[in-house]
Parts: sequence; structure tokens; C-alpha cells
Amino acid sequence: MIEIIVTAIFLFVILGVTHARAHVGFAPIAIGFTLTLLLMIAIPIDNASVNPARSIATAIYGGGDWLGQLWVFIVFPIVGALLAGFAQRFLFETATKTA
Repeated sequence: MIEIIVTAIFLFVILGVTHARAHVGFAPIAIGFTLTLLLMIAIPIDNASVNPARSIATAIYGGGDWLGQLWVFIVFPIVGALLAGFAQRFLFETATKTA
């Protein structure tokens, strides 16, 4: 669950600060601080991936049990990203079309 929530929040922030209506220049600061905060929360729980590519490399290097758990760090961030993408589109894109 934490992978879905953390990835969704992270992608929601990325989509928000890179939107056409967002102020220019603040995206790196917001993204960096958000990632730091989310990793501080999630690392103690499940070693937080948020990035399937990082998980794949770590699992290949670690082998054994890590490879057996790899699916969690591939599937759940994708689910979180999809939730954030659809939520952002539903909440913000429909509001600009009707206005």
C-alpha cells in the first residue's frame, strides 16, 4: 500500500508543478523536497522504491529473496502512477475545459 500511496503523491506533485499554469522555476525544488519527505516516510516501512528501474537493479544485485519481491516494486508504483494521472486529469483538466 505504501508504494502506491507514495508514488501517487510524488507523481501528483510532479504533474502539478510542471503544469502550464504553474510558476516557472520552482518545479525542481518542489519535486526534490517531496521525494525526500516521501522517502523518509517510506524507507523504514518497505525500503521505498518509487522507481521500478532502481528496484530492478537492486534486486539483480541482491539476488535470492529480492528477486522474489521484485514484482511488488514494479506493479505498485505503476498503479500509484495511474491513480495520480487519472486523479490529476479528473480534478484539474476538466476544470479548465469548463471554465
